[in-house]
Amino acid sequence: MAGLVCLGILGFGGGAAAQETVGKRFFSDTLVITEPFVEDELSLPSVLHIRRPASDTEPRTLLTEIGGEVKKRLTPRLELSVAGALSHLDPDGTASVTRIENLTLGLKYQYFASEAHEAVLSAALGWEVGGTGQRVAGAESLGVVNPALLFGKGLGDLPEDYAWLKPIAVNGVLGALVPTRASTRRAPSAAGEAELPPERHPNLLQWGLVVEYSVPYLQAHVRDVNLPPVINRIFPLVELDLQTAFDRGGRGATTGTVNPGFVWAGQSIQIGIEAVFPITSRTGKTPGVRAVFRVDLDEILPGLGRPLFGAKP
Repeated sequence: MAGLVCLGILGFGGGAAAQETVGKRFFSDTLVITEPFVEDELSLPSVLHIRRPASDTEPRTLLTEIGGEVKKRLTPRLELSVAGALSHLDPDGTASVTRIENLTLGLKYQYFASEAHEAVLSAALGWEVGGTGQRVAGAESLGVVNPALLFGKGLGDLPEDYAWLKPIAVNGVLGALVPTRASTRRAPSAAGEAELPPERHPNLLQWGLVVEYSVPYLQAHVRDVNLPPVINRIFPLVELDLQTAFDRGGRGATTGTVNPGFVWAGQSIQIGIEAVFPITSRTGKTPGVRAVFRVDLDEILPGLGRPLFGAKP
């Protein structure tokens, strides 16, 4: 991590990128909750390391996932994204497995922004394409459709009496996770055993919130407290990521994680790291860790950092 930060200081200096800016407010990238901004960006790698709890059909499993995502603006307000991941699963008592996960495609439309109120609203539609990954060790053959509303709001419009709260910003998501099949047949685990009941896939409410404190905003718009340049680019944050089942035997059951950490933002790169704390026994009992390295596409190849259509000359 220290090496990546040094790389950012030496090779990617300057102010933060403008694609996540509204008014005076720059919103950092987030690691779990989707940002409400459209961008031209590559995330590679993103890493998750956590122990999953046992279920009625699977043992407790140590998961290490390495993913990547490309986001590209088609127009100044419309973004297309493609994401994928490679997972290594180490279940208790059985052999470990490495598999390619399903691809996820996404569209995002940023339809509102207020510079005065540091506010932004977007609508997104994601699709986990079932069957594009490897069907081993429980990889899903079904797809999942994910419509969502995204928002972001900075507190820079507060009265001066609350100046120390102005660097705070919140963003979040309210959506649904809709499987393309209600259930999946499960084969017996051994010859001669009775057929297992089908695995049911409930529709889920997706809801999440991010609270971040912008040290750059503090320095530039509230009070310069003479912090070192590296500290001056940090965004401490907490992400709350939750899913609640609607139906199919799981109604009301909630899973999710609380993810405290920070993002370091340079001009063209962002580096984030968070702890992952499950909030219920259904999610797990053992904390994990996630990290991400993101770079603007224009840094990889000049000209990629602009919309394909409708960009100003």
